Amino acid sequence: MGGLVPEYPLDVSFELFPPKTERGIENLDRTVTQLASAGPGYFSVTYGAGGTTRDRTRHIVDMVHRRTRLPVAHHLTCIGASRAELDEQARELWESGIRKIVALRGDLPEGQTLSEDGYRNAAELVEGLRRVADFDISVAAYPEVHPEAASVESDLDHLKRKIDAGAARAITQYVFDTDKILRFADRARAAGIEAPIVAGIMPVANFASIKRFSEGCGASIPEWMETMFAGLDDAPDMRAMVAASLAHEQCRRLAAEGITEFHFYTLNKPDVTLSICRALGLSGQSSADRAA
Repeated sequence: MGGLVPEYPLDVSFELFPPKTERGIENLDRTVTQLASAGPGYFSVTYGAGGTTRDRTRHIVDMVHRRTRLPVAHHLTCIGASRAELDEQARELWESGIRKIVALRGDLPEGQTLSEDGYRNAAELVEGLRRVADFDISVAAYPEVHPEAASVESDLDHLKRKIDAGAARAITQYVFDTDKILRFADRARAAGIEAPIVAGIMPVANFASIKRFSEGCGASIPEWMETMFAGLDDAPDMRAMVAASLAHEQCRRLAAEGITEFHFYTLNKPDVTLSICRALGLSGQSSADRAA
């Protein structure tokens, strides 16, 4: 994939998280403007464990939409709320013009259990959202298998339930071994899952941080990747070049195999993500504009 024209029609989206401080929000405002230059189809904004960032998430969703005029997906989780509370929140989102939702079970805080009158999993949440309104819903997929899944088969079965409940697409957890994503996509198709598989892409701005984070969420770090980032802790420019090169090659290979939708976990840091998008030939036009 060379030059500045994509060899394949590509769609990208960018995930953000709500900052905790006013300075963080100011920085994010600038970040959003920079990321919008790559022509994403939409942004998404995460939702803290137990709904702890509910107000901040909503504020950032509104801010991003005002700044870019692009669709913004609001994350929702099952944790810390009853069905009635989540249904009411969904109605409020719909009435305010939000049409996209990323529906997740969410991670249970230590010592906390799901509400007895709440949605038990993401499949139930998708069903509930579809009863409220005609949302465009994305759900999560796990090429390396969800840590709580009993087996590969049960994990795929749960994904199929989410899609059958009304989800429009599945966004994968980031995986650095591209072969694992491709094998997962093949298994999903064999299981009767026909919805688009969107590859989650993690730009590695800080390898040590990503390694620690990956240990907590069940994402593996290949040995070859450890080797490529070895000795670069104090060389941020070189580290960014390596990160952009690796992610560009992953996207290029996935696109060649038919996976052409990418969801970037930006961690609110635009530089590496923008470098990747530039290498992919994405700049200045939304996916809808490129398709026109």
